[in-house]
Amino acid sequence: MKTSTMSPPLHVEVVQKKESFMNKNILKELVHNFLANFTTLTPGAIINNSDLEENVQLFEHVQSITFCDVEHDSEVVTSATELVYHVYTLDSFGAETDTMSDNSSGEEVSVADVWALPAEEFHGLWETLIYDSKLKEDTLRFVETAFDFADRGVDPNIVSWNRVVLLHGPPGTGKTSLCRALSQKLAIRLSDRFPRARLLEINAHGLFSKWFSESGKLVAKLFERIREILEDRRLLACILVDEVESLTHARRAALAGLEPSDSIRAVNAILTQLDRLKRHPNALVLTTSNVTGAIDVAFVDRADIKRLVGPPSERAAYEILRGCCGELMARGVVAPREQLFPLRVLEAARFAESDGSRASLRLREVARGAAAAASSARALRRLPFLARALHSSCEGPPSLPRFIDALHAALTQQLHDARDLCNDPGPTSPLS
Repeated sequence: MKTSTMSPPLHVEVVQKKESFMNKNILKELVHNFLANFTTLTPGAIINNSDLEENVQLFEHVQSITFCDVEHDSEVVTSATELVYHVYTLDSFGAETDTMSDNSSGEEVSVADVWALPAEEFHGLWETLIYDSKLKEDTLRFVETAFDFADRGVDPNIVSWNRVVLLHGPPGTGKTSLCRALSQKLAIRLSDRFPRARLLEINAHGLFSKWFSESGKLVAKLFERIREILEDRRLLACILVDEVESLTHARRAALAGLEPSDSIRAVNAILTQLDRLKRHPNALVLTTSNVTGAIDVAFVDRADIKRLVGPPSERAAYEILRGCCGELMARGVVAPREQLFPLRVLEAARFAESDGSRASLRLREVARGAAAAASSARALRRLPFLARALHSSCEGPPSLPRFIDALHAALTQQLHDARDLCNDPGPTSPLS
């Protein structure tokens, strides 16, 4: 007897307009009826407000509809898939800066930025992040499982978890962006459990470089502020510590006698405070490091999940550049609009060249060059701007083939500039 396995649900994220006061359940029903007209739905796709003009009610109340790409990587049949709806509005107030005073100088310095989630600044960020591995999926499932264990009362003395994530790798690979996007995704997914959510961004490097004389006291004050936020058990608090390797630097420098002993006390204080956050079921700690080998062993041991985020491979580079070209064609920067095939379509056709696939294959060559040079995701996303600004001579919008040629020229120039920078001996004496 065959047993059928149910496919996972498709999460549908509906951004409600700020000026709309329609009941969320009514809005869910309207969206559900609208989506019933589609035979299939594409995970990762977005229906914007301009696409809803023919549906007066949705056009008036909905800013966008996004189909989450975590559980599915290909089209799903609408009638055969459970749709789980999340309706929310975006906070547009931006970050609130938390400051603290140096008791000796009285100077006020920023120690953390606090975002109310879901934030307008992070809308759509999750969909733009492309990795070869299931990095997004794994981190999301890890966090959802951690909160599920807490909800079910699993004894942490028997089954241990800390709700600490460590993403490490070279600069520009999207570690901080993934932490922000993950926080936003959790605020949306877990809104029934946590109606309110905050992201607190702490710069460890800035904290230690500025506050050695008062660092221990400031660490205590900072985490006291975090615990005050966590007292609201209906609020999800995501604490992001960028450049966590700064903890290691401070500890090693203090042990070697290069920094005051106060700095190691501050590092130990942070580790102790992170341990205390484990008691709060509504806290999540997200950390990043640019220097993999320099992360404090004591901290690494506290991280439940540790993932390397490296430069994009050829596959990821292609999809990043394809997304960039699609955005520029949608905005009229590149015209007319032409199709660029997903890499899996090109693979299925054995990369056969035709009039329809020629632009896609040419873009793949650019992606291969970028991947071979280990270009970062940040450099890749800058490439289309440089291509249009410096390597596209026509006054009007270039065609897609011409723009891809400009992308290739921009990549060549970027790699040449990087080599010149590495070979630059620095300033020479005027007498030499």
